[in-house]
Amino acid sequence: MDTWTLLLEGFATALQPIYLLWALLGVLLGTAVGVLPGIGPAMTVALLLPITYSLEPTAAFIVFAGIYYGGMYGGSTTSILLNTPGESASIVTALEGNRMARAGRGAAALATAAIGSFIAGTIATVLLTLLAPVVARFAVSLGPADYFALMVIAFLTVGALLGDSAWRGMVSLSIGLFIGLIGVDTLTGQARFTLGIPQLGDGIDVVLVAVGLFALGEALYVGSRLRNGEIPIIPITRGWRTWMRRSDWARSWKPWLRGAGIGFPIGSIPAGGADVATFLSYATERSLAKPEYRKQFGKGAIEGVAGPESANNAAAAGVLVPLLTLGIPTTATAAIILSAFQSYGIQPGPRLFDTQPALVWALIASLYIGNTLLLVLNLPLVGMWVKLLQIPRPYLYAGILVFAGLGAYAANFTVFDIGVLLVLGVLGFFMRRLGFPIAPLVVGAILGPMAEEQLRKAMQIGQGDPSYLVQSPFSIVAYVAMALIIVLALWLKRRRARFEAALPAADTTAIAAIDEEIESHEPHPQPDRGRLSTTALPRVDRDPDRPEDDRRD
Repeated sequence: MDTWTLLLEGFATALQPIYLLWALLGVLLGTAVGVLPGIGPAMTVALLLPITYSLEPTAAFIVFAGIYYGGMYGGSTTSILLNTPGESASIVTALEGNRMARAGRGAAALATAAIGSFIAGTIATVLLTLLAPVVARFAVSLGPADYFALMVIAFLTVGALLGDSAWRGMVSLSIGLFIGLIGVDTLTGQARFTLGIPQLGDGIDVVLVAVGLFALGEALYVGSRLRNGEIPIIPITRGWRTWMRRSDWARSWKPWLRGAGIGFPIGSIPAGGADVATFLSYATERSLAKPEYRKQFGKGAIEGVAGPESANNAAAAGVLVPLLTLGIPTTATAAIILSAFQSYGIQPGPRLFDTQPALVWALIASLYIGNTLLLVLNLPLVGMWVKLLQIPRPYLYAGILVFAGLGAYAANFTVFDIGVLLVLGVLGFFMRRLGFPIAPLVVGAILGPMAEEQLRKAMQIGQGDPSYLVQSPFSIVAYVAMALIIVLALWLKRRRARFEAALPAADTTAIAAIDEEIESHEPHPQPDRGRLSTTALPRVDRDPDRPEDDRRD
């Protein structure tokens, strides 16, 4: 059957009332947790992963798709209204969106972020639908040496490119590879690094690794830097239907499309993740803006929210291409999604489209449905989401610790897993404290055993000759592509650094203030120091591009 027929069958499954209910639950949970301050998509997915254990696979992955997209959507609310992005990919959104919010235009920033995310997410999902089967059919012909080459690419690029320091990334990757080797060797039957503890014979569950490092470790780190004080929330105006003016639509639709075009290819390759895509989109919009709009950058330009948010969500869909077709995660969130598949005994890869066609196409169809549900929910109910920001942070992170512990116990229903979770949480805390990235560790722990298996198969076929690893045309192309990807990604990161250095002083201060706000917890100057209000703000947003006949409430 062709791609569109399979997709229609996926919609026939995903549109069943029970699965629609699960999709709605997923997007609600993902948005609700993603909107909380300091919680990025990776932590959202890791924290909510255990709730899918009791579901059958199709329902579980439909919920998971909603959580994944919902976590991406929710981060923009925190960035715009609190100036506290949950991940580096939301820094640009905080930079421009928070400026708009302080000028009384937070509603417009939230609207352009939501609509741009929907448009870019839909475009990227269509590209995923078209490209994934093609890549999967090609990947069926790959041998063990070829797969080992792909995993080496994932190791080196993710380890070297995620984070500010390559050597810290490689250290993190090495720790992950070590964790992945713990347990009984399936080939020789010898115990490795178990310290004589029987519970470690089966290795460390990847769910424990994800929840411990992201949920527990991040909660301990953020909690250790908090001080007492109110969380300053910038109010928003009533009437979501009037948030976007005609001039806002005219200035946003091109950045939405350009963001989708930039984000999807960068998300599909291990070239630095969505943060590279968002900064590249921001630089593109700044260079292409009209002179009268260019001077608004750094002061609340709507293009600086529309483009990067579109690129962020397009990159989120792009990471699913190598994940579903090759079984290779290129981001931390993708690594956690891979662990979700493995918890059901399903291994993403080229055979997934042949062995689990109903599941994979229902999952892809649910991405369309979840994206639509998020747009429908995010605009009218943004006031409800913003009220979640009033939860006191001590209560918030105490709740995260409780749910992390319950999720760890639910994995195997053993108290030993709680101790493993605590050890991994403390490890994640100190890694975060010392500036070591977490994503390479998770990727190493998940892909390490798979890479070892492929390496052993390749060595058996090649009779122990290491040159067999680079004899196939695909492996040679893969290693050359790895070198090109590293060069490209380093160039993009250097361009990002030059771009940040060229920002006005106010812009660089805003970027530096993101971590400072979490540490000092000092409120920023804003129109209203009180609690959240949905009453309209005084008109302080007299933009020069706004026609007189459009200046009506």
